[in-house]
Amino acid sequence: MNLKGKHFLKLLDFTPDEITGLLDLAADLKDKKKKGIPHALCAGKNIALIFEKTSTRTRCSFEVAAHDLGMQVTYLDPLGSQIGKKESIADTARVLGRIFDGIEYRGYGQDLVETLAKHAGVPVWNGLTNEFHPTQILADLLTIREQFGTLQGIKLVYMGDARYNMGNSLMVGCAKMGMHFVACAPRKYFPDEHLIATSRQIAKGTGAVLHFEESVDKAVKDAHVVYTDVWVSMGEPAAVWEERIRELLPYQVNQSVMQKAGKQAMFMHCLPAFHDKKTEIGREIGAIYGLNALEVTDDVFESTQSIVFDEAENRMHTIKAVMAATL
Repeated sequence: MNLKGKHFLKLLDFTPDEITGLLDLAADLKDKKKKGIPHALCAGKNIALIFEKTSTRTRCSFEVAAHDLGMQVTYLDPLGSQIGKKESIADTARVLGRIFDGIEYRGYGQDLVETLAKHAGVPVWNGLTNEFHPTQILADLLTIREQFGTLQGIKLVYMGDARYNMGNSLMVGCAKMGMHFVACAPRKYFPDEHLIATSRQIAKGTGAVLHFEESVDKAVKDAHVVYTDVWVSMGEPAAVWEERIRELLPYQVNQSVMQKAGKQAMFMHCLPAFHDKKTEIGREIGAIYGLNALEVTDDVFESTQSIVFDEAENRMHTIKAVMAATL
């Protein structure tokens, strides 16, 4: 696998062998980390982290991974740069590309990170856009492989709104790796038809199976992984909460859903999750709608079938692999 100098913008840009190579590298670096073996493979390099959307896991994963690899990090938040205000994305890319060895971008449209990559002259990594979240999917794939020993044929059911970055990226990732992907939601929440067609074309070469199902009972039967995410994406107005809760509450991951899936099923969530009322938003939603949880109930989130914190940890190991491979 030779990915030196390549951008990491979406999994559509990578072959199944390249994705497997990144997972293998992540597993090796994770093992070294656990054993305390130094792996400063990128010593002396400098990277920039551009965050137009805030994050806990993505920022911490990039920063710790970079330090482990021997790099220095500069963090740029929405108030810390002139991106899109006084300076265009293209101009910003050309400036940062002269100063840094790699650039991470977490923000809004996929076109922004693609433009950054076009002009930077150094590897650019997508930390999340509205359309794709490839570093999250690498972590998910590593976590699933750790649990089941393989990816081929593993059935992953995504419950809820599959129109945005997580539904899109999981569908592509499953198609690339020969998995069985099911989007379970009302039809209006299925992924974009064009991306479905692209993923089905990929699936022809990998043996993957893609299904889109409105019935929870049919969707989760014999699932290896039941996956969900928040019902309102970052940047969406609060006004959409009422509609989403009304239409997606039947797709909440609760004990009934996990029992229908079977004892072998693991629960995954990219976090943060509204599984209780211990957050400001959780309390606010609870007060308005009388709910103790949204996309997943607390008993599932805290159960032995939940591997959400293994998944969260693997963000760092897989991001480390992406940076090491491309730098």
